[in-house]
Amino acid sequence: MSQPISIDIWSDIACPWCYIGKRNLEKGLEAVAGDDDAPEVTVTFHSFELSPDTPVDFDGDEIDFLAGHKGMPRDQVEQMLSNVTGVAQNAGLEYRFDLLQHTNTVKAHELLHFAKAEGVQHAMEERLMSAYFTEGKHVGRIDDLVELAAEVGLDADRAREALESSRHLPDVRQDQDQARAYGIQGVPFFVIDGQYGISGAQPPAAFENVLRDLWAKRDEAAEESAAV
Repeated sequence: MSQPISIDIWSDIACPWCYIGKRNLEKGLEAVAGDDDAPEVTVTFHSFELSPDTPVDFDGDEIDFLAGHKGMPRDQVEQMLSNVTGVAQNAGLEYRFDLLQHTNTVKAHELLHFAKAEGVQHAMEERLMSAYFTEGKHVGRIDDLVELAAEVGLDADRAREALESSRHLPDVRQDQDQARAYGIQGVPFFVIDGQYGISGAQPPAAFENVLRDLWAKRDEAAEESAAV
């Protein structure tokens, strides 16, 4: 059996393009799963904070935040969010920027590392992004994060202890250091099999093409090795 193909994703819970990119990757993986001799694919999420200086309880809505953070006129921000909502809808996601509670995401990233250690990182990533972008839930406060952790089957007391002690903060910082080493300046960013870097919320076909190219190269290498 061939070695699994690794996909490492740098993303932020508060990044609307990251959820779209995640969904498009999933569609790309579904499309190639039925290919002959398709290898196993392992997906790992890594931490990236777009706005680490954001307070946990931001006083304002998403329009207020972006207008202040990016210095954009409010009508331009509204148009931008409308465009993103449309792209998300095409990916099967119903974004609710009118409900969204902007917050600092470092604790959410710590929770993702706790979930990874417990074997449920994918479920936790999906739950956090859905809670943030489609349900208007708060993902910056420990109490709210513990509730979300319990929803994916994690022990609430252990999740709370991990968050209150900042046990996984070094893991978050290590991910961020690796992002800097790779030269990653924006997310989502996908590193596929340590060879291909894909930036942004690319369509499913982009992931299909890269994966099939990788498989073809692996087959060629295996045939050459067998012929020697």
